[in-house]
Amino acid sequence: MPGREVEMHPVLKAFICGSISGTCSTLLFQPLDLLKTRLQTLQPPAGGSGRVGMVMLLFRVVRTESLLGLWKGVSPSFARCIPGVGIYFSTLYTMKQNLLVDRSPTALESVFLGATARAISGICMLPVTVVKTRYESGRFGYRSVYAALKNIYQTEGARGMFSGLTATLLRDAPFSGIYLMFYTQTKKLTPQGILASLTTQPADVIKTHMQLSPEKYCRTSQAIAFIYKDFGLVGFFRGGVPRALRRTLMAAMAWTVYEQMMEKMGLKS
Repeated sequence: MPGREVEMHPVLKAFICGSISGTCSTLLFQPLDLLKTRLQTLQPPAGGSGRVGMVMLLFRVVRTESLLGLWKGVSPSFARCIPGVGIYFSTLYTMKQNLLVDRSPTALESVFLGATARAISGICMLPVTVVKTRYESGRFGYRSVYAALKNIYQTEGARGMFSGLTATLLRDAPFSGIYLMFYTQTKKLTPQGILASLTTQPADVIKTHMQLSPEKYCRTSQAIAFIYKDFGLVGFFRGGVPRALRRTLMAAMAWTVYEQMMEKMGLKS
C-alpha cells in the first residue's frame, strides 16, 4: 500500500549490525594484525641471535614506513571483515532462530554454532584473506584489492585464491566455537579469548606461510615441516601476543557493538 514502510528482514538486520561492528573493530586493531603477520614471517637470524619482539618490530615499522604503515592492509581487512563479520553474525542468528526455540544454547551447542558460522564466513572470504595476508607482509606490491585478486587468479588460479583453506578452518572454527561457548556461558571474555587464541595459534602461522607462498607449500604438512625445521616448536607460536590481543579485543568489541545495535533494532542476539 502507498506510504507503507517496508520492514527489514531480521537476518539482514543481523548482517548490518555485524558489518558495522566489524568495521569499528577492524580499524582499531589493524596494527596488531600487521605486527602478527610480520612476526610470523621474519626470517630466522644468523647464529640464532638478535630476536625481534613485538615492540621492536612496532618501532621498526613506524621508522621505516611511518605511523600509517601500521595500517597497511586495512583495505583488504575492511573488504574481508565488513561482509565477513556480517555473514558470521547473520548465519549465527539464523541458526539460533531455527535450531533453538526461545532458549539459550548449551555449551556444546555454542561450540557447534560458533564453529559452523565462522567456517561459512571463512570460506566465503578466504580469497580476500589471502590478499590481506600478502598486503600485511610487505612483500607484494598490489595496487588494490581488485588488482590483487585478479593477479592471484591469473597467475595461481583457484588454488592460489583458496590457499591455506585447511589451516584457516582449523584456526577459525575452533576459536569461534570455544569463544562463543565461554561467552554464552559466562559473559567473561578476556581470559578465555586469550586461551582460545593461543590454542589455535599454530594453525594461524601455518595459514600465513601457505598464503604467502602457495607455490612452495602444496600441502599443509609441507608448511608444518618447514616451520619446524627452520624455527622449531616455538615457530608455531610466533606472533602469538599481538594475535591474542587483537582477537580477544576485537571479538569483545564486535560482540558489544553487535548486541547493542540488535537491541536497538528490537531483536534478540
